[in-house]
Amino acid sequence: MTKNLHGFVVFYLLFIFNLGAQNTRNFKIHTVAFYNVENLFDSINDPLKFDEASPIMALKYNRGEVYKKKIKNTAGVIANIGATLSKKPPVIIGLAEIENRSVLEDLVNDTALIKFDYGIAHFDSPDARGIDVALLYQKAYFTALQVSKHSLNLYDSKTRKPIYTRDQLLVSGKLDGEIIHIIVNHWPSRRGGLAKSQSKRIAAARLNKKIIDSLQAIDPYAKIVSMGDFNDNPTNASITKILKAKKDKDDIPLKGIYNPMVAFFKKGLGSNAYRDSWSLFDQILISKPLLGQDYSSFRFYRAAIFNPPYLSTKKGRFKGYPFRSFANNAFTNGYSDHFPVYVQLIKEVVR
Repeated sequence: MTKNLHGFVVFYLLFIFNLGAQNTRNFKIHTVAFYNVENLFDSINDPLKFDEASPIMALKYNRGEVYKKKIKNTAGVIANIGATLSKKPPVIIGLAEIENRSVLEDLVNDTALIKFDYGIAHFDSPDARGIDVALLYQKAYFTALQVSKHSLNLYDSKTRKPIYTRDQLLVSGKLDGEIIHIIVNHWPSRRGGLAKSQSKRIAAARLNKKIIDSLQAIDPYAKIVSMGDFNDNPTNASITKILKAKKDKDDIPLKGIYNPMVAFFKKGLGSNAYRDSWSLFDQILISKPLLGQDYSSFRFYRAAIFNPPYLSTKKGRFKGYPFRSFANNAFTNGYSDHFPVYVQLIKEVVR
């Protein structure tokens, strides 16, 4: 059962104590999500970017109408993530594969999202395809205090020429008055094969670890969320060896990282599929201070893959896969080739 209390959605949990008594406790709940939105490009050719690689630019007709539909479809998905329990869209959501600030402004001004008054954190990145990461946040609940980008410097092993890829975005702010740090990632792809490309994601993990370490050096109890399309699974070395993210909440040291997505992956669940194999590249990792049972401040409650039936392909060879937006040089009226993922944070409301 839920009800609104001073502008917050509150839900009830029943705890059974040794004496058999039932005590009702009230909690506010916020969804923190990540979504690779699959080539959210506008229909305008940018001469400073290789945006011709975007599927929408490959279309011969109706680019403007396709773009409007892509915006509407994406906004509709975001509006539903985690809303069954929280009764509102994500308070914070990281995005990957967006072209520029303009598409973000169109997204947050769509009819499905405009009433939630989302702020935008975004930088243009040097990625060769012109795709960036971004963070959207409901200004009623989250105040961005500091926004910075962190470049991943990669070089071709033979030519030593730079390889341009996405920056990592760090947004530090207050969630209902509590300081929290959000890192949005889109690590290098597996193009060329897993073994050949692995070193790039190891480098991305080291950059991510450097950002986390810098935050924890200032405050060992920093509440940190690192989210993104890592292009690696929860069991790959970039996640387990470099970030040292663990699956057991009870095995996390003070400056350690918990990965709630491991359990889904071990059950065979994923956020994207390729050649009849599921991967869970989309993950949300959290630091130790977001764990525990002291709900006087925000704590981790649950994680999930957002995969309602309408986000899946209904028939054919790719039945059950994420219902992607573009295929065979055409717009499918789908959503993305990735499912969103999310965590929910709760805090006790004392009346």
